[in-house]
Amino acid sequence: IAPAFTIYFWELNKYGKLGWAITLIYSICCVIRLARFNLTKIDNSESWKQNYFQGIPSPIGGILILLPLIYELSEFSKVFNIRLITPYLVVIISLLLISKFPTFSFKKISIQPKLTIFILFLIGLSFVSLMFFTFETILVLGLFYFITIPIAFYTFLKQDKKQKNDFNEDEHEDIL
Repeated sequence: IAPAFTIYFWELNKYGKLGWAITLIYSICCVIRLARFNLTKIDNSESWKQNYFQGIPSPIGGILILLPLIYELSEFSKVFNIRLITPYLVVIISLLLISKFPTFSFKKISIQPKLTIFILFLIGLSFVSLMFFTFETILVLGLFYFITIPIAFYTFLKQDKKQKNDFNEDEHEDIL
């Protein structure tokens, strides 16, 4: 709820009751998201789905609705007036919270041993950039997450189709 109130006091309060309604929409969607997360069960036959969330997670949603404020605090703020799209962005992120859109959860991620040094380098680079370019780094990471949403949707559909094809092949083998 804190990110919603931060955005409200920063920008949405200028919209009066509409700004308050947008803040409440985000808050309600966040509660619904958390309730659905606690009630979701995944069958053992579909264990690959554990690598995906339904909708964006609440902590990521909090970071994403703060992106306009983070953008304004960054050095990029002279490029575009983000305040104009802030209410729309909050509503879109609220809807993504409660959507059935698959997003990566990275719960069961497996990294090849060859890539370990590269991943460690990226983690170290991220920490250093967070120290010296905090707002710019958070903004880039938030935009990167936005880019992963369609990628997650595509890979989810691909794996779901593969799972259904494997199930249909097994079903035909049992008959013969």
